[in-house]
Amino acid sequence: MMKKLCTLVLMAICPFAWPQTAAPAQDKAAVRQAAEEFLKTQSIGQPGEVNISLGQIDSRLNLAACANLMPFLPQGSKPWGKISVGVRCTAPVSWTIYMTANVQVTGDYYVAAGAISQGQVITASDLSKVKGDLSSLPSVAVTTPSQAVGKTMSMSVVSGSLLRVDNLRSAPVIQQGQSVRVTSKGTGFQVSTDALALNNAGEGQVVKARTASGAVLSGVAKAGGLVEVSY
Repeated sequence: MMKKLCTLVLMAICPFAWPQTAAPAQDKAAVRQAAEEFLKTQSIGQPGEVNISLGQIDSRLNLAACANLMPFLPQGSKPWGKISVGVRCTAPVSWTIYMTANVQVTGDYYVAAGAISQGQVITASDLSKVKGDLSSLPSVAVTTPSQAVGKTMSMSVVSGSLLRVDNLRSAPVIQQGQSVRVTSKGTGFQVSTDALALNNAGEGQVVKARTASGAVLSGVAKAGGLVEVSY
């Protein structure tokens, strides 16, 4: 009887002396799966075959079970190449971990089939298709012929050089000295007049033109020698 009484007293004054139920641990495989699915979503639209490999989570790491796993990329990160991907828990507890990842995109890109001079208009015969790891290339690499054909090079390149979108310019639809038709548009009116182009301009670029009266107008170049001025 005395022994039972002592036990009850001990429970009353030292409740933490008795075993407590351990909080459930987070399944690390679920964390990795959430990160992988996130990277797959981020890779949608990439021009090639995507292969994702994730690093392991430290087995010594003890994470509390999470009801809301939120994968993310660190600010400024691109979703391909060798990167870090984070997973954040917001409920019922808060924690954040990072994993290494390698997102490889294998697809076609284009290099110069031969030497190309500055100002040269690109044709299909100037392109040579190469298959490789797009994630190791600049984001401005040409991956479809339509990005280059019909445009001009802003610099000279040697055979085998990677073609970059930022080194290409739209071919002029209006040439300096060309007669153009300038159309001025506004609310409730439209006026057209003939003029002389003062500079070269590709489709959608700004072109200046001088009218017969000497007025200089700036507008948007359109195919067919048209210039649109909006008010």
